Amino acid sequence: MTALSRRSFIFMTLALAACKRGAADLLLSGQTMGTTYTIVAVEPRGGLNKDALKTAIDAALQDVDKKMSNWNPTSEISRINALKADTPFFLSADMLELLQTAQDVHDTSDKQFDLTLGPLIDLWGFGTQKPTGRIPDSAAVAKAMQFVGQSEALTLDGNTLSKSHDGTQMYLSAIGKGFGVDRLGDTVRSFGVTDFMVEIGGDIITSGKNAEGLPWQIAIETPDARQRSFLKVLGVSDLGMATSGDYRNYFEHDGTRYSHILSATTGRPLTHATASVSVLTQNAMLADAWATALLVVGRERGMEIAERQNLAALFIDREITSGKMRFETYATDQFASIQPS
Repeated sequence: MTALSRRSFIFMTLALAACKRGAADLLLSGQTMGTTYTIVAVEPRGGLNKDALKTAIDAALQDVDKKMSNWNPTSEISRINALKADTPFFLSADMLELLQTAQDVHDTSDKQFDLTLGPLIDLWGFGTQKPTGRIPDSAAVAKAMQFVGQSEALTLDGNTLSKSHDGTQMYLSAIGKGFGVDRLGDTVRSFGVTDFMVEIGGDIITSGKNAEGLPWQIAIETPDARQRSFLKVLGVSDLGMATSGDYRNYFEHDGTRYSHILSATTGRPLTHATASVSVLTQNAMLADAWATALLVVGRERGMEIAERQNLAALFIDREITSGKMRFETYATDQFASIQPS
């Protein structure tokens, strides 16, 4: 289990031409947040100090880790999780922004986007501890649920946060990676670069066009654990994008598959037919959060919420026909307006 891995991967062509040797002016990649990052950019006419950019990127990633990583015991989120009940904690500006965004998505997603699932995530073996492969009993689930519920367990007052229970634990896996993507995008933009794509573990922000003057070419993966293939390729400019899926991070017990995507209502892994949701919106943090929220509620209710929020969302459902599994796609009106490249 790696840090911030609660996201299916979006396979990318990296702007197709940008993958070709010499087709892009800048290609940076490395390790971060328990996964990888990639930056592809077209160098501005005035030139670019690439060494200074790399230094700034490293500093930005270290800062995000210092604040958002559940796998860093001294991070801001780890210190929040260690708080006793009713103890005010003064938030950094970045954490305040993240929590306000998370609360907005929580309030508009039938409260199914919930950062306080930590006790359940640990119980089911999808957190910082190694998976046990065992199914927790109903009593253990009920006990963990006592500390879950973002609206009731967290109080945000100005720039301070307090918890209602000592045992309330937040995981930022469904929003922190998107925050990191946006931070890297801001860093690249501060060097005068206007045409770039930034990706961390499948969460993406795009700006402008690729080296061939086309929108950045982003491929959405077929949600099939047995193989990796592309289902759809989109041309994306000036948007954040994220996909949440149930098919990479799971365990099996007695022939049943248990996904890492948990319901804030039942405290158990999802059982509906929706396998993945991709969302495009104004930044990667929002796309990250909404992709998870819509996957949790499932396609039927998720389509209603996404249309109401004017989100570009693509739902992929598993359907069994004549004993064979196939995948069906369902797009919101906003997503349908995005033309494939």
